[in-house]
Amino acid sequence: MESRNTNPSVFRYLDWTTVIIYFLLIIGGIISIYAASYDFDNASIFSFDEFSGKQLRWVGLAALAGLIILLIDFRIYEAYAYPIYGVLIILLIITIFIAPDIKGSRSWLVIGPMSLQPAEFAKFATALALAKLFSSYNFTLNASPVNYIKALLIIFLPVGLILAQKETGSALAYMALFFVLYREGMSGLVLTAALCAVVFFVTTVKYTETAIMGLPSGEVAVFIMIELIMVAMLAIYCRLIAGARNVLLWFLVTGIGAWIARLCGVEISGMVFFLTVIGIASLYCLILMFKAPARHLLITIGAALCSIAFLFSVNKVFNEVLQPHQQQRIKVSLGIVEDLRGAGYNVNQSKIAIGSGGVAGKGFLNGTQTKLKYVPEQHTDFIFCTIGEEEGFIGTTAVLALFLILILRVITIAERQPTTFGRVYAYCVASFLIFHLAINVGMVIGLCPVIGIPLPFFSYGGSSLWGFTFLLFIMLRIDASRREHLSY
Repeated sequence: MESRNTNPSVFRYLDWTTVIIYFLLIIGGIISIYAASYDFDNASIFSFDEFSGKQLRWVGLAALAGLIILLIDFRIYEAYAYPIYGVLIILLIITIFIAPDIKGSRSWLVIGPMSLQPAEFAKFATALALAKLFSSYNFTLNASPVNYIKALLIIFLPVGLILAQKETGSALAYMALFFVLYREGMSGLVLTAALCAVVFFVTTVKYTETAIMGLPSGEVAVFIMIELIMVAMLAIYCRLIAGARNVLLWFLVTGIGAWIARLCGVEISGMVFFLTVIGIASLYCLILMFKAPARHLLITIGAALCSIAFLFSVNKVFNEVLQPHQQQRIKVSLGIVEDLRGAGYNVNQSKIAIGSGGVAGKGFLNGTQTKLKYVPEQHTDFIFCTIGEEEGFIGTTAVLALFLILILRVITIAERQPTTFGRVYAYCVASFLIFHLAINVGMVIGLCPVIGIPLPFFSYGGSSLWGFTFLLFIMLRIDASRREHLSY
């Protein structure tokens, strides 16, 4: 009876809109791969000697895997979430030691004629484990710091192992799961802190060569941002208008005093000056604890001091932790250097290809940048430039619209789930999709550093296609069973 009631409901209640969008994106991907790797001597899209033909095999296997996922009892995914996560963690560990060195990273397992990247499959396993944790009995993220530690451990364990494989791009994709934590109760201050960290890093690195009052202009600009954020937190977060006014006056007086001192030829140490100014402001905030909640003031003080520490660590991390090629890519993305023949070559050629497409594009298989192979990796990470050149603004808009509809659909599915497990898992899927789309497109048009993030369902490769197929179809299987959950 259970089998008869379960299996028919899968296809009866399956979200066919999502399935249709999935196949439309895959078809668009095959056509784009064919256009990007078009060979005049062998023009068949179905030829297994071409990347498009090879991708068709991956698509067939992905469709079969999706069907199998739909036929499996939905309770299996929740019951075995931790074992699946454990298996993928072990696989990531094994990959570090046995994977061959390919372009400086050890992230691909060679199995006969196939090469698979476990980091792509670890995404659905991590999503399952995170959903299982949040669905645990009486689990609330904000109930205890231990709950935060558990959630962060699930996210950062695969991140650490993937970084050990020297696959930075794939590791960064897991940072998208912080949006899931935010949806489940994490304070918005954490996301604000992450945004501030990005802004501080970019500003410090980009303007490190110029000087203001003898100090790097980037550091001065970030210090002013920290001061303004501290004043804003006192006024809005702590609701201490008078205190915010006094701290602002202190910052203005010290800033004018430093400027006058520099005009008089007095040397000022940036680190000592910044720490002194923020330190005295923090001591004043401690006095204000008698007038406002101590927790809010301590968070404000901690944010200011951590921001100063982050400010002085940026250059050290950039110069000593990042690899030279990573430094060069960031400099190219920020416009510090051009390097059109080196690190900036891919992005420059990609922008030329997209720009040359105009409104309607040059037409299918008529892209000169594509046909003459000016853009390296144009069938994988830079597949979007092929769409821009041949289909133009209209084609790229259509592709982005399809992705937007898919993401909105996934969020809708997440919000209608009757269980925490289903909701958290669906939001994990949405987060990965948003991150990959934003970073890949940003990378291709020069807004983000080149970090090797594939465009879901479009970029050539079986690991990425399978990984996102697993993510999507497990979510569809859970969603198709929501009426069964309600009947229990």
